[in-house]
Amino acid sequence: MKDNDPSLTNAGINTRLSHIGNSPSDYYGFVNPPVVHASTVLFPNARAMETRAQKYTYGTRGTPTTDALCEATDALEGSAGTVLVPSGLAAISVPFLSFLSSGDHALVVDSVYGPTRIFCDTVLKRLGVEVEYYDPMIGAGIEQLIRPNTTLVHTEAPGSNTFEMQDIPAISATAHKHGCVVTMDNTWATPVFFKPLDHGVDISIHASTKYPAGHSDVLMGTVSANAEHWPQLKEASGAMGICGAPDDAYQVLRGLRTMGVRLERHQESALAIAQWLEGRDDVARVLHPALPSFPGHDIWRRDFKGSSGIFSFVLAADGVDRFKPKAHAFLDALSLFGLGYSWGGFESLALHVNLSDRRICKAPSEGPVLRLQIGLEDVADVKADIEKGLAAARAA
Repeated sequence: MKDNDPSLTNAGINTRLSHIGNSPSDYYGFVNPPVVHASTVLFPNARAMETRAQKYTYGTRGTPTTDALCEATDALEGSAGTVLVPSGLAAISVPFLSFLSSGDHALVVDSVYGPTRIFCDTVLKRLGVEVEYYDPMIGAGIEQLIRPNTTLVHTEAPGSNTFEMQDIPAISATAHKHGCVVTMDNTWATPVFFKPLDHGVDISIHASTKYPAGHSDVLMGTVSANAEHWPQLKEASGAMGICGAPDDAYQVLRGLRTMGVRLERHQESALAIAQWLEGRDDVARVLHPALPSFPGHDIWRRDFKGSSGIFSFVLAADGVDRFKPKAHAFLDALSLFGLGYSWGGFESLALHVNLSDRRICKAPSEGPVLRLQIGLEDVADVKADIEKGLAAARAA
């Protein structure tokens, strides 16, 4: 079935996820597109080679496998084009390098994904780009920070680890008044729960490593652009030789088929755990945008269609010197949760959040921040494991 098939236009998200990016009739009826490995692509004659008068010209420029994932992503994002890159961080660095030049000024939200900050403070700084970090709650007030040389505004909602919400439509409208490109890391929500381009964003960034792949065994990112910015993104990414591998594209495309039902389960379980933790005396705060008590909840409710499986909570601790011992006691007592980075897979994960790099959004003062990825396990079992952690923290 083709992505532009009229029967998909008004179909539900799980129906669309089951059919976008594949066309069995193109491959002798096989349901999934084949994995096409390629570097060299042959041309029928010298003239075709000179003019590149065929769809595929070299492996870095795409294969039927990578194109299938790009087409599926465009169908989800409503984008004019998508490039595949080897990781979520590459999905951020490629558009930054595509639209920023020496002497430019970029505004980046202070609750940004940590490795993005490292990229900005090292590579972009060395290239002569000035990066300024801003408060995620700034909204249309970002206009006060825009300079004549401000070229790009980067957003992320909710913010990494502490889940601050941003008013994406207001920021986008303000940035566009001054000719800025607006990028957004939308990994938390996926295009199932939020479509950045529908809210004024120019470039939607996604770590497909997370929910699209869904099994903690693939690294990939997608960068999707609107029609105005697609040509420059495509040209720059091609010039850098950045591309996603066909095997990984196949795995992500396969994961897309179940992403909708997995997200429903992640959302339901995570919200149940977050609500339960909110009633605990040993928990100072729960940082989850879908909770009515959370600052920014109204923005989440206005713009987002759902929430995913990752959130944080602040463990109550008496004195800064007790933060790390209590956090480590909690983590070391867990058995169902794995201690590991990333998220979006089928298994629950936990980690102690490090917020020492923040410039504006300082770390909570009540205790350590612990981030939980709630997987596909049964909620009762997840609660029981967290209970063990809380008991160990109390005793620490």
